[in-house]
Amino acid sequence: MVPVPQPVQPERSAGSVSISGDDTLAGVLSWSLPAVQVDDPAVARKAAQRALAQGDLFETGASAIPILIALQRQHPGDEGDAKLLDRAQAALIGQAKAALDAADEDLAALRFAQRHATVLRTLWPEAARVQAYLQAVDAAEQARERSLAGMRALVAGQLDTPGGALDAFHEAIRLRPGQMRAHLGIGAVESALIRSAEAAAMQGDFAAAGVELGRAQRVRQHPQTIAAAAARIEVMRAERVRRLRDEGLIALGEPDGLRVARERLADMLLIARAGDPASVELRQRIDLVGHYGLFRPGQVFTDGLDDGTRGPGLVVVPHGAFHMGAPDDEADASKDEQPRHLVRLERGFAMTRHEITVGEFGRFVEASGYEGRATERGHSLAYDVRSGNFVRGSGIDWRSGYDGRPAAADMPVIHVTARDAEAYAAWLSEQAGAHYRLPSEAEFEYALRAGSTTRFPWGSGAPPEGVENLTGGLDVSPQGRRWSNAFPGYGDGWWGPAPAGSFAANAFRLHDMAGNVSEWVADCWHQGYRRAPATGAAWINPGCRNRMYRGGSWASAPTQVRSAWRASGGTDATNARVGFRLVRQL
Repeated sequence: MVPVPQPVQPERSAGSVSISGDDTLAGVLSWSLPAVQVDDPAVARKAAQRALAQGDLFETGASAIPILIALQRQHPGDEGDAKLLDRAQAALIGQAKAALDAADEDLAALRFAQRHATVLRTLWPEAARVQAYLQAVDAAEQARERSLAGMRALVAGQLDTPGGALDAFHEAIRLRPGQMRAHLGIGAVESALIRSAEAAAMQGDFAAAGVELGRAQRVRQHPQTIAAAAARIEVMRAERVRRLRDEGLIALGEPDGLRVARERLADMLLIARAGDPASVELRQRIDLVGHYGLFRPGQVFTDGLDDGTRGPGLVVVPHGAFHMGAPDDEADASKDEQPRHLVRLERGFAMTRHEITVGEFGRFVEASGYEGRATERGHSLAYDVRSGNFVRGSGIDWRSGYDGRPAAADMPVIHVTARDAEAYAAWLSEQAGAHYRLPSEAEFEYALRAGSTTRFPWGSGAPPEGVENLTGGLDVSPQGRRWSNAFPGYGDGWWGPAPAGSFAANAFRLHDMAGNVSEWVADCWHQGYRRAPATGAAWINPGCRNRMYRGGSWASAPTQVRSAWRASGGTDATNARVGFRLVRQL
């Protein structure tokens, strides 16, 4: 049975207690048992039953509990009254618990629950179920206060710092696991951190975005929310990386574009994932432009000319490094080809795929009125078919073939000087709006070797079938002559030059580098490579009287087909064995 409450005397102390703040709360937390005068127990008992049925339990003298306590005191031991009081206590606790269930979100419900707690604490402070309820009410009040503190910290931006919003919400949930405001507050902290991460990403600070997202992930370990946020940030990262790539690519076509593109690449590398395709693409394009302008290695192209025609076919030679000259142990090497030294070509260049032809040179002469040196002086050195020797012949110039007869338009132009070649390059540059020139000696050997390091471009032994127009032991002149110094067992079907580009291209897609005709280069004659440029630039002395030519020809002995072989001729020298090709700056 529920014990009859006895009046509780407050403890006296030397100090004083004052209640400040909400007067309503002071009223909630103070209650005293209303006085009840019982004149007729039966009438009082019925009144108590009616009040109990109506849920009117404690507020007035007409409420169930005050009446029942008065009956108990007047008639101690009455089992019926005791049972009614027991029911009233249970009803009071039931009301209190119902209010407490709604107290997390409803302040009025919390106050209702606290009011009931005040009544229970006044009447039955020692009862076990009362004590349990009182603890629950206290926990609800503390949880509410911690949730409110968390909300204030949330507004102040104190999210997951010690003593901040997250700590307050966790404490609220520890006190009252079902505290909805605290659970929502934790979600709000997570959302705030995610927004912070996304704001950082919008500013391009993906390192900070990652830090903020990591903080958010530790809030409540909600995989779907964090994964979705991370995906949104990755979309922003990808969009920013693509935008930087596009800006860099566009800049590459502008003046000072390399600098701008490199700045964009640096920005990309700060935010892009390792191996990001967009940053890889821009890096590659920057490398290409740095080495090749707007071209790419191996690209074949022609320039349009002002007269509506096209210039000679070109191929982009890749940049790189090689050892120029002959090693000490190479057979037939001369001191003029040494010392072997490293040359590094930092920038690629375009080279005409084959020697300049009679037709191409003739277009220049017709358009410009240029008169070549052989035309001017009226003779050149040609092959005499009767004697098998090279002799000076009158009326021979760039229009002539190796034997002095008129040459077809597709044959390599010969009987030209290095200055004639430079005049053609100057005209072509003006027509194309690009810079054409003779290759340097280093560029020629680099292009001839095409990555090889052996005695000949194809290796160290006999030439493969059809590799170049060379002096072969199987070659026979129209008069039945054979070479006295040739590659044994080799025949290419030509005595004299072949049409330009008739033989297979090398690894750089260039034809006739080691055969057909030798070719003028830009360098002056120097005996050996002491102090030679290591950059691939032409080695020129102003006013030099002897110019270099490189590469074997249709009439060269095997030792003159070696990759390192070099020779010189006077500035006015023309003959049936030397032509030229050009380089175009990129």
